[in-house]
Amino acid sequence: MPTSHLPTPNPKYAWSTIAREGPPKRTADERVGDFGEIYANYDEATVRAQASRCIQCPHPLCMQGCPLANRIPEWLALAAQGLFAEAAAVSQSTSNLPEICSRVCPQEKLCEGACILNARTQPVAIGAVERFINDYALARHGVEITHAPANGFRVAVVGSGPGGMACADELVQRGYDVTVFESQLIPGGLLVNGIPAFKLDKDIVARRIDLLAKRGVKFKLGVKVGSDVSLALLRRDHDAVFLGVGAQRPKALDIPGAEFAGVVPALPFLIQKNVASPLVDLPPVDVSGKRVAVLGGGDTAMDCLRTALRSGAREAVCIYRRDLANMPGSRKEYANALEEGARFEFLTNPIELKAGANGAVVEVRCVRMELGAADASGRRKPRAVPGSEFSVPADVLLVAYGFDPVPRSQRTSGVRCAWMKTR
Repeated sequence: MPTSHLPTPNPKYAWSTIAREGPPKRTADERVGDFGEIYANYDEATVRAQASRCIQCPHPLCMQGCPLANRIPEWLALAAQGLFAEAAAVSQSTSNLPEICSRVCPQEKLCEGACILNARTQPVAIGAVERFINDYALARHGVEITHAPANGFRVAVVGSGPGGMACADELVQRGYDVTVFESQLIPGGLLVNGIPAFKLDKDIVARRIDLLAKRGVKFKLGVKVGSDVSLALLRRDHDAVFLGVGAQRPKALDIPGAEFAGVVPALPFLIQKNVASPLVDLPPVDVSGKRVAVLGGGDTAMDCLRTALRSGAREAVCIYRRDLANMPGSRKEYANALEEGARFEFLTNPIELKAGANGAVVEVRCVRMELGAADASGRRKPRAVPGSEFSVPADVLLVAYGFDPVPRSQRTSGVRCAWMKTR
């Protein structure tokens, strides 16, 4: 039959003929030797094919699954046509940090987890396409630098993490005079000092900070609100104060031996390995040649495991009280940690630490767990199995149980999360 008479394939069913393909990934043997990003971008042909798998739902569930309600089907359709810069413009219309979110957002639980294709096959690779189109646009066309007419209002933003960056971006594009106050010497918050570079290259955050500065945002670094400058002064000199300080107070380890040397909260460990030493005033945490145990099952625990292995740990084991199905961490990060050599002890709970003659931790006493009835959150509650105690050797114990907000009395007395006044 002449090809001119062949029926034209219906693009709505591209998902049935094109399999989901993840972005290129460096081998585990190669990537554990450095802190470089492990993923690369698609080539143009692949990104068009992957974007074409979207069936353009009349009521897109991916948008409902996205906290920003990003216009995902629109930029997927443009990417499928090869209109990458146009696709990026749509992406940037609803997201202040799309090249960052595409790297660190848990898409499997959000947009991709809500994709209607999950009922039949694998979802559209939304995160990888988002990363490609925004990297493409930033590398070739940049982001339009517009200067809105000044509206006469001044805003102080406390904290330069993702919340502070997004707030500053929104306000400066509406004509506000914005100053960001950051206690650290480099801006970016946990995007820089908490998230490892193998997930988010620091140059990407620096590029976004530079874009904010070009739009008119001013940064005052190494300034601690509450000590170097008072909240009262900020309130006096600005029409609004936005607090974007985040939650950085680690949840405590409440078992005997928690005070031993070698027991370290996750965040100081990650900061030390992420930021150049002259900028970090933290006791060194040397894991080279040592046995590292990590408590917790979230993405911070995965970051600790993978960072320890890159820092020369002899072994890195995760101790988590529930099973894999109930672990909150990203399955992608779990798979990456496994590939890189991490080990997992599921349904395991620490009950006591043992120290050596020098007072440093050498052993984690644990008990096996089983899952009982569901708790208030709907997750099955773990309970100890009698007589199942055992030990996990450890020279360094990293506690990754999550974080709470710093108490207000230690931040800004009398303010909850944001403060506004009118002229």
